[in-house]
Amino acid sequence: MRGIIFVVLVVLLFFFSRYIPQPLTALAPPGEDLDDFEGIYSSSDKLSKFLQSLGPYSPAVFVLLQVLQVVAAPIPGELTGVAGGYVYGQTFGFVLSTVGLTIGSWVAFELASILGRPFVERFISQEVLHKFDFLTTNTGATICFLLFLIPGFPKDYLCFLLGLSRMKLTTFLIVSIIGRIPGTYLLTVQGAKFRDQQYYEVVAFAVVSAMLVLVAYLYRNKIYAWIKHRHEN
Repeated sequence: MRGIIFVVLVVLLFFFSRYIPQPLTALAPPGEDLDDFEGIYSSSDKLSKFLQSLGPYSPAVFVLLQVLQVVAAPIPGELTGVAGGYVYGQTFGFVLSTVGLTIGSWVAFELASILGRPFVERFISQEVLHKFDFLTTNTGATICFLLFLIPGFPKDYLCFLLGLSRMKLTTFLIVSIIGRIPGTYLLTVQGAKFRDQQYYEVVAFAVVSAMLVLVAYLYRNKIYAWIKHRHEN
């Protein structure tokens, strides 16, 4: 049933893709750079050109790329987030990214829930599993929300870990969607501002994002220890 729901969502995504605002600028003629998939995965410019070349199905493919980067992580989330803002603009780029990340988070959660810990161990290192194993037991919604909110925290791994817990799907979706919003918005705005050649604002948003990630990294051990302490209490 869950697989059928996912397939239906994908079909509807491609069906309604024609009615979603298309890429705002003609970045490349159809077919250009489509054979360089490694380059697409590593360059925001090539990813943008690739999306442009897909025509009316561009928004649907972008959403699936966001799903894929959560479940299998072949593409950096920062790359797709910035490309979304650059290609579709601030509003629709943010909406499409949020839809893709939501579906991807749901798929990761469900896969972990159905296939269990042996499956999750293929995606997450033993070091990470050991460090955050406490999340698989009676995890509170507030703690999960804070983890999704922390810049630089491996949110994709968190989806798999929470899939091993007893957390309800509705609770997971609420905390993951709301928790991802600030980071998704910052990346989308950077891409949109860069397309509009508002370089000073791009730098300002980039600096703010970098500072948030730096602070979270420097105090990561204290943050994780506090969260674990709150969880145990």
